[in-house]
Amino acid sequence: MTRYLDGDLDSEPQLRAPSEPPWESPSGEPASHPIEFALGRPLVRRSTPADRKAINRAIGRAFFDDPVAAYLFPDIEARRAGFGAFAELAMDQFAGSGETYVTEPVQGAAIWQSPSPPQLGFWRQVGMAFRLLLVARGGYGRAIRLSEEMEKHHLRTPHWYLATLGIDPDFHGRGLGSALLQPILERCDREATTAYLESSKESNIAFYRRHGFVVSGNIRIPAGPTIWRMIRVPD
Repeated sequence: MTRYLDGDLDSEPQLRAPSEPPWESPSGEPASHPIEFALGRPLVRRSTPADRKAINRAIGRAFFDDPVAAYLFPDIEARRAGFGAFAELAMDQFAGSGETYVTEPVQGAAIWQSPSPPQLGFWRQVGMAFRLLLVARGGYGRAIRLSEEMEKHHLRTPHWYLATLGIDPDFHGRGLGSALLQPILERCDREATTAYLESSKESNIAFYRRHGFVVSGNIRIPAGPTIWRMIRVPD
């Protein structure tokens, strides 16, 4: 249906994760308590329904100057609320087949889709299309073109897909982006699974490279921005 991107992460320092990952229980289920990291010890946990408004706000602020957000929402007044609503749409689209992690308190979020997600049923697709129309409003045609171009270039082999990673600009430089990536990237390494993302800012490429991603190509949106495809092969 719709693809999602990363916020501005260029100022994020690297983090050292604990040697024993605390974000999953021995049974393999994600832990419900926050995860502590070194270097400022940001806390990360799985999101709950009560976090939706805070995630919307943080993602809206993170993507305010993003080239894709500007392409979809040329009107500055509509952009922050509009792109934040895309994050909620992503969480609902991936419900049951994804993971969303947030900082504690919610100052940023990472929204992932798991490998080989089930296909949406017909009425679910209709509902998501209608919600996209409500969210994008005058940018609906641009949103569809963007989605179609990204779908054509999307990685076809099973992978964890980083749909959205964004940090409220007031909290940049504290390692929150790195902390939000750690639970799923560590899982990818343990399970020998690839990770994939599309970066909407060239300045974020160095950040993702520090976490093992490499550029695999780019997507040029007609009359719109360039998006960089990045892939991470497990250690």
